Amino acid sequence: MEEEECLLRGSSTKDQKVGLISWAGTYLTAGNYGNKITAIAKGLGRRQTWELLVCNEYDEKCQALVRLQSVQGHILLPEGDGSVYCGCPRNTEHGYFLLRFYRHGKWTLQCMVTGHYLESDGEAVFCNSRVLSAYHMWTPRPAIHVHVVLYSPISCCYVRANPQQGCIWVDAPVPYLEECGFLLHFHEGLYHLESSSHHFLSQNDRLVSRPSLQTGFHLHFRPGGQIALGDGQGCLLYPQGSQSLLSLGSRPMGGEEWFVLQHCPTWITLKAKNRKFITIDSEMEACARSEEMVPLCFFQYESDPNSNAIQLRSVTGQYLAQRSHRAIIGDGKKLEAAAIFCVQWNCDRITLQAASGRYVGVTSNGCLIATSLQPGPCEEFRVRLVNRPFLALRGRYGYVGTSSNHDQMQCNMDQPDCIQLLPCRQSIYHFQAQSGTFWSLTAYGTFRPWGKFALNFCLELRGSNLLAVLAPNGYYIRADSSGVLLADSKIITSECLWEF
Repeated sequence: MEEEECLLRGSSTKDQKVGLISWAGTYLTAGNYGNKITAIAKGLGRRQTWELLVCNEYDEKCQALVRLQSVQGHILLPEGDGSVYCGCPRNTEHGYFLLRFYRHGKWTLQCMVTGHYLESDGEAVFCNSRVLSAYHMWTPRPAIHVHVVLYSPISCCYVRANPQQGCIWVDAPVPYLEECGFLLHFHEGLYHLESSSHHFLSQNDRLVSRPSLQTGFHLHFRPGGQIALGDGQGCLLYPQGSQSLLSLGSRPMGGEEWFVLQHCPTWITLKAKNRKFITIDSEMEACARSEEMVPLCFFQYESDPNSNAIQLRSVTGQYLAQRSHRAIIGDGKKLEAAAIFCVQWNCDRITLQAASGRYVGVTSNGCLIATSLQPGPCEEFRVRLVNRPFLALRGRYGYVGTSSNHDQMQCNMDQPDCIQLLPCRQSIYHFQAQSGTFWSLTAYGTFRPWGKFALNFCLELRGSNLLAVLAPNGYYIRADSSGVLLADSKIITSECLWEF
């Protein structure tokens, strides 16, 4: 067997969702009903997503003790006769696997009770051999949304693409720039890193216009959401030189090749009735006085999808909060009561209700203050996404995209199509397909990506990384179990919520 790579540097209790791909290219799958386990599926969907429940301790050989939990909340359980099913563990040891990591990025899972390895023949899944072979190798695929940011815990900076210079740096302290967002594409066992300008990082450290074998990287994944990308020949990507250029090398120091994989955060601007952007001034006061978008106009939108409570985090790391005299100040803390607001959406406008019960509005001199008991025009704000030049939408059944087998937009794809966002006005966008044409809406509420004329779509944020889309016909876009994307919902249901 190939020499094991020591990939774990410290324990983590953080759960992580992954898909596990067998040697045959099929995914470990939990049954819709009952406890049957198979490996037939060709794509990563809900039933192919497993939550990695990690034990607190790792041994000196860098092996993790884990359980695998399905989306239904059941644990993957091996039996003494070699069968594998999902259910409830009989005791504290039942269902634990010893997870080993290898230099090529693959995993093996060894039952702690029997010593047998988890394997598949391309269809069935079983656990009845103690002799390790290639059939026991599983490729982990992070189940995180493909639009990501990469954070270096060593340099405390985010990865940033520079299309003008044609390369990538690790130098952004806060990921509010659209250049910090990347699409992590998975294709035939390799990962391709696509920038927000739709360029791909190649193995010669340059950004190129098209994906190829030279833009494919092997991904090493460890619990806790940390990844490393390499060429499969022993070289890994890590920041090098005084300017922290992200490039391949064979001598990373102190774990600098590891990056934390995070969902791309949502940064927005707020525009008041006076058509000025909300900005944090030198005295930390929030006011609507800026005619141009500058970094101090940017706020990270943090929200609980189960409530209307939100927090707005500035580039300084602090939050908008209501203080004395009901003024709004940019010195709030995480989860501080005064820094939590209740948001209400009205198509392309929002209102913010402070913890005092009063609504945030703008005074005649542009100051933000929460005094009104009822919202009016001065308490309405328009929202614009500032770090999202495109959308990659993932719903209940998969990603939104096109298929060669259908002439309508689908909502069950394994990989997304990028929807270019062309701002029309705050919160209103035109949806442009990758071909340069526009989304068109049929009389049946379905969509085609080759329209000649731009239509208005309204985006409503319903979570930190969730949104609902109001289509031009006045209905919300939803995912249908048939795989067709439809605009026919009068209210926002779970099928109308899209990860982006």
